[in-house]
Amino acid sequence: MGVPAFFRWLSRKYPSIVVHCVEEKGKECNGVRIPVDTTKPNPNEVEFDNLYLDMNGIIHPCTHPEDKPAPKNEDEMMVAIFEYIDRLFNIVRPRRVLYMAIDGVAPRAKMNQQRSRRFRASKEGMELVEEKHRIREEIIQRGGYLPPEEIKERFDSNCITPGTEFMDNLAHCLRYYVADRLSNDPGWRNVTVFLSDASVPGEGEHKIMDFIRRQRAQPNHDPNTHHCLCGADADLIMLGLATHEPNFTIIREEFKPNKPRPCALCGQMGHEIKDCQGAAREKQGQHDEFADTMPVAEQEFIFIRLSVLREYLSRELTMASLPFPFDFERSVDDWVFMCFFVGNDFLPHLPSLEIREGAIDRLVNIYKDVVHKTGGYLTQNGYVNLERVEMIMQAVGVAEDNIFRKRKEDDVRFPCFPSGVFAPQALGRRDQPEPVQNARHQAYNMRMQSSEQHNKTSAGPSNSADSRGVKRKAEDSDSEPEPEDNVRLWEEGWKQRYYKTKFDVDVTDDDFRQKVVQSYVEGLCWVLRYYYQGCASWKWYFPFHYAPFASDFKDIKGMFTEFEKGTKPFKPLEQLMGVFPAASGNFLPQTWRNLMSSPDSPIIDFYPDDFAIDLNGKKYAWQGVALLPFVDERRLRAALADVYPDLTPEEVKRNSLGSDMLFLGKSHPLFDFIRELYRTESHEVTKPGPCSHLILHSAIPNKVLKPGDWEKGNREPWRPQLVCYCLLEQPLSNHIKESHQQLRALMGPNRQLLRGW
Repeated sequence: MGVPAFFRWLSRKYPSIVVHCVEEKGKECNGVRIPVDTTKPNPNEVEFDNLYLDMNGIIHPCTHPEDKPAPKNEDEMMVAIFEYIDRLFNIVRPRRVLYMAIDGVAPRAKMNQQRSRRFRASKEGMELVEEKHRIREEIIQRGGYLPPEEIKERFDSNCITPGTEFMDNLAHCLRYYVADRLSNDPGWRNVTVFLSDASVPGEGEHKIMDFIRRQRAQPNHDPNTHHCLCGADADLIMLGLATHEPNFTIIREEFKPNKPRPCALCGQMGHEIKDCQGAAREKQGQHDEFADTMPVAEQEFIFIRLSVLREYLSRELTMASLPFPFDFERSVDDWVFMCFFVGNDFLPHLPSLEIREGAIDRLVNIYKDVVHKTGGYLTQNGYVNLERVEMIMQAVGVAEDNIFRKRKEDDVRFPCFPSGVFAPQALGRRDQPEPVQNARHQAYNMRMQSSEQHNKTSAGPSNSADSRGVKRKAEDSDSEPEPEDNVRLWEEGWKQRYYKTKFDVDVTDDDFRQKVVQSYVEGLCWVLRYYYQGCASWKWYFPFHYAPFASDFKDIKGMFTEFEKGTKPFKPLEQLMGVFPAASGNFLPQTWRNLMSSPDSPIIDFYPDDFAIDLNGKKYAWQGVALLPFVDERRLRAALADVYPDLTPEEVKRNSLGSDMLFLGKSHPLFDFIRELYRTESHEVTKPGPCSHLILHSAIPNKVLKPGDWEKGNREPWRPQLVCYCLLEQPLSNHIKESHQQLRALMGPNRQLLRGW
């Protein structure tokens, strides 16, 4: 989940949570690359038990990187993904579990945001092609020089969605990759690997959280388990806190602002496409030997230590003189809940709460007063006390007038700080972390340095590189004038203008405002339940593009009762129809894509060729609201009923829901036992789908390079080394039940790995 500026704000306020990763590099001897021995102790001086990979954060930068040449084909993309995982494994070196989770079919509440992203990506991609063609013609007419245009099919990143052929191929390649590493890499030898591919419903990070919750529920769970989660989304920090695990670390790429990128037309550095002059390329090297190379600095990684963040929060949230014992874990849950108000993937943030304006600190101060007055917390085990939430919202609502006026006065609608102000600063040396002697003093020095840099940069223009972070003038930042803000929240009558402009209703329409507030309250309850218990409803979503005001939260105690039971996720191809624009219809079967483009389609209104983006008081289009029509699930399913018979067997397979897979190497203590169990019950036949009791696939030869090579030399499909999973919901024979009990006894302290068996 993306929460703009959350990590920058957090790392600035609590700088000690960030440390640089120490990474051991492989060596080369006589032209032979010697890989890193991951069986050795971790050079970061901490041993991790479990590593969780939110794979979508790996797939996107590997398939369409922004700071280096893109892979030429799908094979290179897969290799890049494998190398990225290898690098993370080398840094973290998990000793027990590796869990790889790819986003599957998402809840309907998330699909609206996915739909907005994919429509925008398609629109921006087409606009870029048109802009490149226009500028190329202008430069050539002026006599400029440009390299010949490559005839290359544009990679549509929308294919990174469950149900596409690309995701199906990725799942097959990852199975091969895991089997190969378990067979050949000593560091993987005793690691239990889980793969939850795109056929398994749920967002990647929430599938990981579900796994951790199930581990914690085991009676013999080790509370000292050290977790490491890889991902760049800000919600991973909140999800990590929500587990209440004392040893939880997040690893992510270090953000480096103002990284140089080549011009999309001439390929040279130092300017953007709109400033391209078609100048002759300078010689690279004495004999132009570096002409086809681009200098790329390897991306570095940082650790976010949630154990340190918990210490910070303990000092900040602790309340004295309470009429009851203070419970830090409950207050952490409340802090996570309050962060939802400043942004999440499921609800628009409230107009008066901007994280850059100190919204979270404001909420925390109000929260402490409410806890003292009411004698209780906001949340408990994923459930919300709406009466106390209303008190917080009303306190914010009283200050809304002043907040909007101050925002205008300070011109902080979209602040552009120097890179040093919000860039996370790691404590300790880059090459060797060291303990912090005085964290408060070091944090103070960092803030003072950032403040001095900001004042120095704001004092006047400068030719130094530091001046790149200064907010550019309007004529420099964009050729188009800044659009007029018709709502004008800083002027009297802002609420009337807001509802008239955004919802086309009068502010006196109390019934409509109550309807918007009720939907938002339901959303708050849904998001909290999603974080702490899993998906409460696959079909619920917030049916508006804009949020209400904090002052509108009145009498909300009875606005929510319970979510509809028994809801089910979309199937993968159904989700593609719900989130894809017509331009990405090539990933769908022919008769299905016709529903996106045919004038006679009963759902043609779901796929507009163009759409408006409301900046909603912001400056740049990526911050605005895409005004797309919401998909009516009943109409969509009715239209798809006529084209379902047209699916091929391969498409039917891609449209089915799958299950997690468990991989074990031959040297794993459980390998022989599971193999014997498999031979006893299933012989060499596997049942497809989630009804399988136990699945165990055969080994692969070491010389196989990729799945296609195996299929060429053998007259049967390639299968990974070991994949097994059992579902407790399915009936098991008495023999398997007895074997299962033996298996749990054999695993001993590791038997919590039998998640859901």
